[in-house]
Amino acid sequence: MVTPVESPPEPPESLTDPRELLLGYLDFYRDAMLRKLDGLSEEQLRSSALPSGWTPLELVHHLTYVETRWLRWGFAAEPIDEPWGDHGPDGRWRVPDGLSAEDVKGAFRAACDRSRKIVAAARLDDIASTGGRFDGSQPVPSLAWILFHLLQEYARHAGHLDVTREIMDGVIGE
Repeated sequence: MVTPVESPPEPPESLTDPRELLLGYLDFYRDAMLRKLDGLSEEQLRSSALPSGWTPLELVHHLTYVETRWLRWGFAAEPIDEPWGDHGPDGRWRVPDGLSAEDVKGAFRAACDRSRKIVAAARLDDIASTGGRFDGSQPVPSLAWILFHLLQEYARHAGHLDVTREIMDGVIGE
Protein backbone atom coordinates (compact mmCIF):
# COMPACT_ATOMS: atom_id res chain seq x y z
CA MET A 1 0.00 0.00 0.00
CA VAL A 2 1.23 3.48 -0.86
CA THR A 3 0.60 6.50 1.38
CA PRO A 4 1.13 9.90 -0.29
CA VAL A 5 2.37 12.68 1.99
CA GLU A 6 1.70 16.35 1.23
CA SER A 7 4.95 18.06 0.37
CA PRO A 8 5.80 21.65 1.21
CA PRO A 9 6.07 23.96 -1.78
CA GLU A 10 9.26 24.31 -3.75
CA PRO A 11 10.83 27.77 -3.95
CA PRO A 12 8.53 30.25 -5.72
CA GLU A 13 8.32 29.99 -9.52
CA SER A 14 8.81 33.76 -9.67
CA LEU A 15 12.38 33.56 -8.33
CA THR A 16 14.88 34.81 -10.89
CA ASP A 17 17.90 35.55 -8.71
CA PRO A 18 20.28 32.60 -9.21
CA ARG A 19 21.58 32.77 -5.64
CA GLU A 20 18.11 32.78 -4.07
CA LEU A 21 16.95 30.01 -6.39
CA LEU A 22 19.98 27.82 -5.70
CA LEU A 23 19.84 28.33 -1.94
CA GLY A 24 16.06 27.87 -1.90
CA TYR A 25 16.30 24.50 -3.60
CA LEU A 26 19.24 23.44 -1.47
CA ASP A 27 17.21 24.14 1.68
CA PHE A 28 14.17 22.41 0.16
CA TYR A 29 16.22 19.22 -0.25
CA ARG A 30 17.94 19.56 3.12
CA ASP A 31 14.50 19.70 4.72
CA ALA A 32 13.29 16.82 2.54
CA MET A 33 15.96 14.55 3.99
CA LEU A 34 14.62 15.14 7.51
CA ARG A 35 10.97 14.94 6.42
CA LYS A 36 11.66 11.52 4.91
CA LEU A 37 12.84 10.25 8.28
CA ASP A 38 9.65 11.40 10.06
CA GLY A 39 7.53 8.46 11.13
CA LEU A 40 10.24 5.82 10.81
CA SER A 41 10.91 3.77 13.91
CA GLU A 42 14.38 3.55 15.42
CA GLU A 43 14.66 0.07 13.91
CA GLN A 44 13.69 1.32 10.43
CA LEU A 45 16.12 4.24 10.67
CA ARG A 46 18.92 1.75 11.34
CA SER A 47 17.81 -0.95 8.87
CA SER A 48 18.48 -1.24 5.18
CA ALA A 49 15.90 -2.09 2.56
CA LEU A 50 18.48 -2.24 -0.21
CA PRO A 51 21.15 -4.71 -1.32
CA SER A 52 23.85 -2.03 -0.87
CA GLY A 53 23.11 -2.06 2.85
CA TRP A 54 22.97 1.65 3.74
CA THR A 55 20.35 2.83 6.22
CA PRO A 56 18.32 6.07 6.27
CA LEU A 57 20.23 7.27 9.32
CA GLU A 58 23.57 6.53 7.65
CA LEU A 59 22.49 8.57 4.63
CA VAL A 60 21.69 11.64 6.75
CA HIS A 61 24.94 11.19 8.70
CA HIS A 62 26.75 11.04 5.33
CA LEU A 63 25.12 14.31 4.26
CA THR A 64 26.34 15.95 7.47
CA TYR A 65 29.86 15.17 6.34
CA VAL A 66 29.11 16.20 2.75
CA GLU A 67 28.20 19.66 4.06
CA THR A 68 31.37 19.70 6.16
CA ARG A 69 33.69 18.47 3.41
CA TRP A 70 32.45 20.90 0.78
CA LEU A 71 31.77 24.07 2.75
CA ARG A 72 33.72 24.07 6.03
CA TRP A 73 36.79 22.04 5.06
CA GLY A 74 36.47 22.78 1.35
CA PHE A 75 35.30 26.33 0.68
CA ALA A 76 36.28 27.91 4.02
CA ALA A 77 39.39 25.72 4.57
CA GLU A 78 38.49 25.21 8.24
CA PRO A 79 40.53 22.48 9.95
CA ILE A 80 38.43 19.33 10.34
CA ASP A 81 39.70 16.42 12.45
CA GLU A 82 37.81 13.69 10.59
CA PRO A 83 36.48 14.97 7.25
CA TRP A 84 35.60 11.40 6.24
CA GLY A 85 34.04 10.48 9.60
CA ASP A 86 30.93 9.14 7.87
CA HIS A 87 32.95 6.21 6.47
CA GLY A 88 33.85 3.08 8.38
CA PRO A 89 37.09 1.14 7.92
CA ASP A 90 35.50 -0.71 4.98
CA GLY A 91 34.59 2.57 3.25
CA ARG A 92 30.84 2.14 3.85
CA TRP A 93 28.76 4.82 5.50
CA ARG A 94 28.37 4.31 9.21
CA VAL A 95 26.83 5.95 12.25
CA PRO A 96 29.17 5.63 15.24
CA ASP A 97 27.93 3.56 18.15
CA GLY A 98 26.20 5.61 20.80
CA LEU A 99 24.74 8.24 18.45
CA SER A 100 20.97 8.40 18.68
CA ALA A 101 18.76 9.29 15.75
CA GLU A 102 18.22 12.69 17.37
CA ASP A 103 22.01 13.16 17.66
CA VAL A 104 22.40 12.45 13.94
CA LYS A 105 19.55 14.79 12.98
CA GLY A 106 20.89 17.51 15.30
CA ALA A 107 24.39 17.23 13.82
CA PHE A 108 22.89 17.45 10.32
CA ARG A 109 20.93 20.59 11.24
CA ALA A 110 24.04 22.14 12.81
CA ALA A 111 26.15 21.37 9.72
CA CYS A 112 23.49 22.95 7.49
CA ASP A 113 23.35 26.03 9.74
CA ARG A 114 27.15 26.39 9.60
CA SER A 115 27.05 26.01 5.82
CA ARG A 116 24.41 28.74 5.53
CA LYS A 117 26.65 31.11 7.51
CA ILE A 118 29.64 30.38 5.28
CA VAL A 119 27.56 30.94 2.15
CA ALA A 120 25.97 34.13 3.51
CA ALA A 121 29.43 35.68 3.89
CA ALA A 122 30.52 34.92 0.31
CA ARG A 123 29.63 35.57 -3.31
CA LEU A 124 28.82 32.82 -5.79
CA ASP A 125 31.92 33.67 -7.83
CA ASP A 126 34.27 33.45 -4.83
CA ILE A 127 36.85 30.70 -5.13
CA ALA A 128 37.36 28.17 -2.33
CA SER A 129 40.24 28.81 0.05
CA THR A 130 43.25 26.56 -0.07
CA GLY A 131 44.66 24.83 2.96
CA GLY A 132 41.71 22.58 3.79
CA ARG A 133 40.28 20.18 1.25
CA PHE A 134 42.01 22.00 -1.57
CA ASP A 135 45.79 22.37 -1.59
CA GLY A 136 45.98 24.49 -4.75
CA SER A 137 47.66 21.80 -6.86
CA GLN A 138 44.44 21.39 -8.86
CA PRO A 139 41.88 23.98 -9.99
CA VAL A 140 39.87 25.19 -6.98
CA PRO A 141 36.08 25.39 -7.38
CA SER A 142 33.90 28.45 -6.98
CA LEU A 143 31.15 28.66 -4.40
CA ALA A 144 28.60 28.44 -7.24
CA TRP A 145 30.14 25.14 -8.41
CA ILE A 146 30.19 23.73 -4.88
CA LEU A 147 26.55 24.69 -4.27
CA PHE A 148 25.41 23.16 -7.56
CA HIS A 149 27.37 20.01 -6.68
CA LEU A 150 25.62 19.89 -3.30
CA LEU A 151 22.23 20.42 -4.92
CA GLN A 152 22.70 17.51 -7.31
CA GLU A 153 23.95 15.31 -4.48
CA TYR A 154 20.94 16.15 -2.33
CA ALA A 155 18.50 15.60 -5.19
CA ARG A 156 20.08 12.21 -5.95
CA HIS A 157 20.09 11.12 -2.31
CA ALA A 158 16.51 12.35 -1.80
CA GLY A 159 15.54 10.02 -4.65
CA HIS A 160 17.38 7.18 -2.95
CA LEU A 161 15.52 7.88 0.26
CA ASP A 162 12.21 8.14 -1.67
CA VAL A 163 12.60 4.58 -2.90
CA THR A 164 13.82 3.29 0.47
CA ARG A 165 10.90 4.87 2.30
CA GLU A 166 8.36 3.50 -0.18
CA ILE A 167 9.82 0.01 0.25
CA MET A 168 9.86 0.28 4.06
CA ASP A 169 6.39 1.61 4.74
CA GLY A 170 4.76 2.83 1.53
CA VAL A 171 5.13 6.55 2.25
CA ILE A 172 5.80 8.63 -0.87
CA GLY A 173 6.22 12.34 -1.56
CA GLU A 174 8.85 15.06 -1.57
